Amino acid sequence: MSAARALYGEFVRTFGNVLFAVSLFVVWGFLTLVGVIVDQGQEPAAYFQNYAAPIARAILRLNFDDVYHSPWYVGIIGLILLSLAVCTFKRVIPARLPALRPVNVAKIPLHDAFETAGEAEQVRRRLTRILTARGWQVRERIFGGVEWSFGDKHNWARRGVLVAHAGFVIIAAGTTLYWARGFSGEFALPAGQTTQVRQTHALIRLDKFAYRIDPIMTKSGMVYQPIDYVSKVTVTGRDGVPKRYTVRVNHPIDVDGTLYYQASYGFGMRFLVTRRGRRDAALSSRTFLEGDTLQLPGTQRSILYERFAPTVDKQSGMPTADPRVNDPAVVLAASEGGTPLGEALVPLGAAVDLGDGWRLTPRRYVLYSGFQYRYDPGAPLVGIGAFVLLAGLVISFYFLPARLFVRVDEVSPRRSRVGAAATTVKGYDVFASEFDRLAATLRREFGAEPDIG
Repeated sequence: MSAARALYGEFVRTFGNVLFAVSLFVVWGFLTLVGVIVDQGQEPAAYFQNYAAPIARAILRLNFDDVYHSPWYVGIIGLILLSLAVCTFKRVIPARLPALRPVNVAKIPLHDAFETAGEAEQVRRRLTRILTARGWQVRERIFGGVEWSFGDKHNWARRGVLVAHAGFVIIAAGTTLYWARGFSGEFALPAGQTTQVRQTHALIRLDKFAYRIDPIMTKSGMVYQPIDYVSKVTVTGRDGVPKRYTVRVNHPIDVDGTLYYQASYGFGMRFLVTRRGRRDAALSSRTFLEGDTLQLPGTQRSILYERFAPTVDKQSGMPTADPRVNDPAVVLAASEGGTPLGEALVPLGAAVDLGDGWRLTPRRYVLYSGFQYRYDPGAPLVGIGAFVLLAGLVISFYFLPARLFVRVDEVSPRRSRVGAAATTVKGYDVFASEFDRLAATLRREFGAEPDIG
């Protein structure tokens, strides 16, 4: 039994230690940062392509490719909650909700004493009425045959830290629910095409995309500010019924609990690809998005569609900052076996000779809309937890719980001595002026002079 008690004591000391709790939060922050820096949920080949081989292997072996569902992340959350529980019940509650015990009034910095006429019981009842009228909750206790009166003001505010801890637990429960069942992602969809969301199997078709640019003249020159971009979509959810929606920036649509956001837009391109005058059906029928690569069959030559240039200056032949489509062109980069060969600005309708009989002609652009989606079943809990956490912090910082210790002793048959002291959870200085006013009120009510000695 003594060994178990010692083990329990060591457990409480470790998990109730503030430095230990801070170190857990540091590890949690590091793992969260890893999840932000490292793209989550990618294929293993993507990590070997973007990182050095040793780093890619470490990412995969440590589950950093899905860090929020890894045992390390779930484990550290569990340890934080365990530490929080130990600190709450072994440190916070005893400090914030102390038991009613007698004190040595003269040894507490905030104290006062005076003598007054009247029997001890009469003085005590009168004290209770005065304190109650001024918002104090008075309780009577007897210790060793001596009756004490304990007055509490804003006693409920002592639970502010507990409320804040409860808010953190609720937030942790909400985020854990998201990690367990939630998901997020993004996709780009050209106008007229349909995609299926992998997690929900919802079908989304982009019927039409439109954007509006508002040129604004500033001191530094003309600035082209996107005012609005809107996607008209047809969505088929779980019920199998196609429904039309309009998606705007900051106005997501809700499909079976998953929110879809308008995130970006761009220009897809349809190329005419021929070899010795014969059209390549596969490449010519595909819509390439900015950043896509066109691989020439039977060769090691590839063409990267870098970006779309909406407006080309006729005099300089260079792209301008105007995002409105006027004399458009595309920026293409060629490489052979991974070796860059150069890049070129190619106007729409102009053919480029790629060698070996291959020719490429940018024919027409297609607007595409970039969407982000997110399903977060824990969002309501996180919102509730944030409110509870804020309420706990407001209670803790803006309300001052104070406890008054009052002892009435009979010094003669018709004369009593009153001793009073006060403590707070935030020290003595913050309550000193209020205690002085209370002491002056009591002396005035009882017609007594102070007798601190």
